[in-house]
Amino acid sequence: MQTTTSYPPLLKTLFPQRTTFQPVLLVLLGSLFLGLLAQVSIILPFTPVPITGQSLGVALIGASLGRKLGFLTVVTYLVEGLAGLPVFSAGGFGLAKILGPTGGYLVAFPFAAALIGFLVEKYGADRKFFSTLFSMLAGDVITFSLGALWLGVWLSLGGKFPGVWGVLMMGVIPFLPGSLIKASLAAGLLPTTWKLIGNKNNYKNRDQNSDRPED
Repeated sequence: MQTTTSYPPLLKTLFPQRTTFQPVLLVLLGSLFLGLLAQVSIILPFTPVPITGQSLGVALIGASLGRKLGFLTVVTYLVEGLAGLPVFSAGGFGLAKILGPTGGYLVAFPFAAALIGFLVEKYGADRKFFSTLFSMLAGDVITFSLGALWLGVWLSLGGKFPGVWGVLMMGVIPFLPGSLIKASLAAGLLPTTWKLIGNKNNYKNRDQNSDRPED
């Protein structure tokens, strides 16, 4: 059964598809945007997992492009890093990053973007603050779950498994405040942008109606 998109995502509304190349351009620009946010990186002394801007980028990409293009954009970002471009956190690249302690977060990013995009397209989750906040945090659940699982396995293989609580302290709990801040930022930005688009369209329609000759 074919499903229809109930709510078009933001960038598809701002830039309706006019050429077959346009989605490709959006994917490439989105992967560049994510690579730039990945360079916002803060190293923590007690964990191999840094604080980065990646999760914010993933959330905005998923919400702005929808589930399919959002997923493809983040996959493209991962392929760029695997190919040797320094797009991972702190200029990292290569297969070693994927196989390292933060690999689970990277692998989870496309699925987080797809979930957020699905919630936007199906329910219009980016139109209001709290629904946007919920969708952003739902994406973070995927990221933290797979990221912490991967981190635990990586530590176990190195003979350094600190227990479940230790993994949570290294890969989840310290990042929850930042996750809430980034989700709140997105929850303020996206609905505000939709309101601006709505006001612009209202003024445009009003101007068009005023130009019509009276009967």
